[in-house]
Amino acid sequence: MATLIHTLSDHSDDVNYCAFSSSCLATCSLDKTIRVYSLSNFAELPYSPLEGHTYAVHCCCFSPSGLVLASCSTDGTSALWDTRDGRRLAVLQQPGASPVRVCRFSPQATYLLAGAADGSVVLWNVQSMKLYRSGKVKGGSLMACAFSPNGNIFVTGSSSGDLTIWDDKMRCLYNEKAHDLGVTCCDISSHPVSDSENGFKYFQMASCGQDNHIKLWLILFADFLGVQLKYKCTLDGHSAPVLACAFSCDGQMIVSGSVDKCVIIYETSTGNTLHTLSQHTRYVTTCAFAPHSPLLATGSMDKTVHIWQLDLKQPCAGGTVENESKVAIEDWSEDDVSAWLCAQDLTDFVGLFKMNNIDGKELLNLTKESLANELKIESLGLRSKVLQKIEELRMTMTSVSVPDEFLCPITRELMKDPVIATDGYSYEREAMENWISNRRSSPMTNLPLHSLMLTPNRTLKMAISRWLETQQK
Repeated sequence: MATLIHTLSDHSDDVNYCAFSSSCLATCSLDKTIRVYSLSNFAELPYSPLEGHTYAVHCCCFSPSGLVLASCSTDGTSALWDTRDGRRLAVLQQPGASPVRVCRFSPQATYLLAGAADGSVVLWNVQSMKLYRSGKVKGGSLMACAFSPNGNIFVTGSSSGDLTIWDDKMRCLYNEKAHDLGVTCCDISSHPVSDSENGFKYFQMASCGQDNHIKLWLILFADFLGVQLKYKCTLDGHSAPVLACAFSCDGQMIVSGSVDKCVIIYETSTGNTLHTLSQHTRYVTTCAFAPHSPLLATGSMDKTVHIWQLDLKQPCAGGTVENESKVAIEDWSEDDVSAWLCAQDLTDFVGLFKMNNIDGKELLNLTKESLANELKIESLGLRSKVLQKIEELRMTMTSVSVPDEFLCPITRELMKDPVIATDGYSYEREAMENWISNRRSSPMTNLPLHSLMLTPNRTLKMAISRWLETQQK
């Protein structure tokens, strides 16, 4: 369930984009301003609005640490702002001074990517504030861009309908005609997906366009194969051009906004529609999931930004640490570590850990010395709290893994009261009862359930009991 919990109405013209950090929400508008809000109470920060652009602001984004905010404008510039005090750190002039439509930080915050109406693509070195590389798409304006999670490649989308894959040296690796009437937005999930048949890992990408469609793609990047872009499926539901799309932090949901004034939230794995939100009164131009909390922001030409609370009981709720049971801790990404910090009531450290590129392997190697000397955590009490949580995490690694057949497919927890559904699979009774109270499809196959009858699986329950007895010896 998605519940509207707050509406921001401070902009005096169309809202063009919104973006989250771990603690803030930024919005930008045709009114030439960027506004920044605290996620704790949705109050505007003292230095907001940020003013300096002389024409409409088309896009804004936070650096991975959340300490820098980038914006870009019809005035032909991209600007960098300090999110602690609102100071403008730099103004970056696009070559040719063409209106800049989109900007994005690389995952390591080494570069800022800026794309413009003349098709130019620029990589700025964030540290030196100087141009690093530039390129140009063939025909049309650059409308969309997204980095892969490792930062080795990025994708651009143009008004001519092409998706182009580039490496970080600005070499064009692949080009695909994706949307006949033009690409409006694209996003790459931070979580890779596996191809069991070929043993490859793919990055999952979503694109949307003037053709009313959202398309899902798989991107494989390997030295010996080059780049492969594989079409996966099309998500339908909108009756007009789709202007925005974005993955949730865990990659399990996609949200889209359209000229039809609707916002649709899809389940990535099945393509099923989870929610349709229709509170905006004009075109929906932007949508974004918060990285570490169950929040969704949607912006519109009606000059408002709606903040939605997502029900954590729903599968795919963003910002949870579901990956704890699916991904080995040493293989956690920086986003997984951030989600874990939030779950442990250590949200204040998200920005610090991101800034120091702490992934799962680095997390497990942290010591009281590294917390004090490298991360500069001065409080002994806070260092002790972080170390205690890390030690608890290390202890979970030494425990015996539960056989997969004993885990409920819905909750991924050990079953206590297993039941067999008419799809032939076993589930925890309570989880399955909650599932079928909202839908009549199988959690495993997504096919219709011919009956909602649940039969106790006594054989499996006895097997789980015997296994538990062996673990206690």
